[in-house]
Amino acid sequence: MSILEEPMMIELKGVSKRYLLKQALTDIDLQIKKGSIVGLLGPNGSGKSTLLKMAAGLIYPSSGTIRVHGREPDVHNKNQVAYLPEIDHLYGWMTVTETLRFISSFYSDWQADKAAEMLVTMDLDGSQKVKNLSKGMRARLKLIAALSRNVPLVLLDEPFSGIDPPSRSKIIRSIINEYESGEQTIVLSTHSVNESEPMFDDVIFLHNGRVKIYDSAENLRSAYGCSLENIWEKVYT
Repeated sequence: MSILEEPMMIELKGVSKRYLLKQALTDIDLQIKKGSIVGLLGPNGSGKSTLLKMAAGLIYPSSGTIRVHGREPDVHNKNQVAYLPEIDHLYGWMTVTETLRFISSFYSDWQADKAAEMLVTMDLDGSQKVKNLSKGMRARLKLIAALSRNVPLVLLDEPFSGIDPPSRSKIIRSIINEYESGEQTIVLSTHSVNESEPMFDDVIFLHNGRVKIYDSAENLRSAYGCSLENIWEKVYT
């Protein structure tokens, strides 16, 4: 069965997005199937964050249509989508435990047992103040907040940005371990292609707000005869 014949989680038809001084996305036609981990790749300014925010219902297309889990995304999407932004949205004066308790109060689908398990696997001390955590540990905490929700769609925007290699490895292992195959769809934007590659079922390469390549990771490696990281170099250089 091809990508386009399987049940879809995200569908974009002729989607464009223009900000005041910049065209972020142009005429995007895209279908992301349910139950997969999808790598969203591209250089800075290629439109990755805009696409994820649109799927999360935080911004709207200038033209075209988008459907997420069968409906147009809006502010009520929080019941269907867990979104981890690239920016750090945590309060420094809270402890790790207080942060997770605060976040859990917004969501009826919060899984406290899962959050507690991930605290252990991520080597985080619940009594530590967020302001005293390293950037890598803050990234781990943000990921716990996203993956502790029982939702069909998880959107992760650059979860490894500026993170040390040990933290990247822990985050990747946690994503793989916590992923509910066939139940959840994860779309992950990243520049850390080499380390993330084993996770991806499908891969989207964006360039200047357009889809340059979209196929399964397996098909791409077979067609190009190399890794996704090497394909990146061929696509963008």
